[in-house]
Amino acid sequence: MINSGEILQTIEMIDQQHLDIRTITMGISLRDCAHPDIDVCCRKVYDKITKYAENLVKTGEDIEKEFGIPIVNKRISVTPVAMVAESCEADTYVPLAKALDRAAETVGVNFIGGFSALVHKGCTKGDEILIASIPEALAATGRVCSSVNVATTRAGINMDAVAKMGRIIKEAAAMTAENGGMACAKLVVFANAVEDNPFMAGAFHGPGEPECVINVGVSGPGVVHHALQAVKGQGFDVVAETIKKTAFRITRMGQLVAQEASRRLNVPFGIVDLSLAPTPAIGDSVADILEEMGLSSVGAHGTTAALALLNDAVKKGGVMASSRVGGLSGAFIPVSEDAGMIAAVEKGALTIEKLEAMTCVCSVGLDMIAVPGDTPAETISAIIADESAIGVVNNKTTAVRIIPAPGTKVGDVVDFGGLLGTAPVMPVNPNDSSAFIGRGGHIPAPLHSLKN
Repeated sequence: MINSGEILQTIEMIDQQHLDIRTITMGISLRDCAHPDIDVCCRKVYDKITKYAENLVKTGEDIEKEFGIPIVNKRISVTPVAMVAESCEADTYVPLAKALDRAAETVGVNFIGGFSALVHKGCTKGDEILIASIPEALAATGRVCSSVNVATTRAGINMDAVAKMGRIIKEAAAMTAENGGMACAKLVVFANAVEDNPFMAGAFHGPGEPECVINVGVSGPGVVHHALQAVKGQGFDVVAETIKKTAFRITRMGQLVAQEASRRLNVPFGIVDLSLAPTPAIGDSVADILEEMGLSSVGAHGTTAALALLNDAVKKGGVMASSRVGGLSGAFIPVSEDAGMIAAVEKGALTIEKLEAMTCVCSVGLDMIAVPGDTPAETISAIIADESAIGVVNNKTTAVRIIPAPGTKVGDVVDFGGLLGTAPVMPVNPNDSSAFIGRGGHIPAPLHSLKN
């Protein structure tokens, strides 16, 4: 039974420490929407999404009011569109992106994810058309998010796809130059992408998922930071235990909301993703947590160790609170969306190379990083290859969401607004990687992938 002390503690976490449900995401299968005529396919996609998600936003708002728990976003993820559209007799899937955008606007969600392709072992015709459609699709829509999985531990790294994604990212930036390359903020390149991730921009409804499902993403960097302030100067075993207990409480709240949304919508409950996803708001920063452990600034030596402890303790606390923990569940380190990360970049304490080291132990990877607009496509591809290698070798999800903001140079600032925040333009290694990327082919899976 919940006692009065626990209730008051939860109220304090919500009221003063930025605890929230970051997203309720409805996953919807579009596999039965395939049709040779792309106009018919678009109509079926629109009709199915608006039917299934008709009450999603209202349900989230009702739960928010009744329980007093902030639910920041209501979102939708769909079957990777490359799979749905492959039967269409079309040379572009932009009309499907527009259909997704219209559906998202009709039901009132802020983002819809799944304009995606899984190409870690190679591309089908549908995959190739979808990837080629990404720049125009993201430039022509406001709520559609896209992702491409280019590597897995079992398959290795598809370097042809890696090379292609560097060019696609540059094209997407150019097509939204007036908005700082905004399309790239809605595009993620993955290794080991998971099928039940509720967070954007990388959410999609995987082929192993049911017809429809509710996944919830919980976030509470401010709560963890506040908890650590009570154990200043104590050993790391105490730090780890404190984070575990805090993650437990956060997850229990997430499970309550997920189950309630599932019941009211009559849709199966999938998972709670316990990811510490920051926002640009002061007091809602993963960087603050790492600095509370004793670092003068995130990026200082010791940052990777502190992040490893945080990520592990979050997962341990979460799995004790729910048998449905899934998605990514750990700590995100997006630069533009974290006030502490932004401050560290601006004072020169945090570089892309240090962020890459941190991605070995965090939830995802290089996230919401702005680089100069003249950064070559091959350099972006090489950054993707490095991150993919970290994911493949360490059997974890890694990702790159990078914005070569047109017309910018190091030291400039790009403002994307809202949760996407403000990105200081960071320097990249100036040395040439084009001959490496130009080889193409496939980097084989590591030996430890042979587990059977």
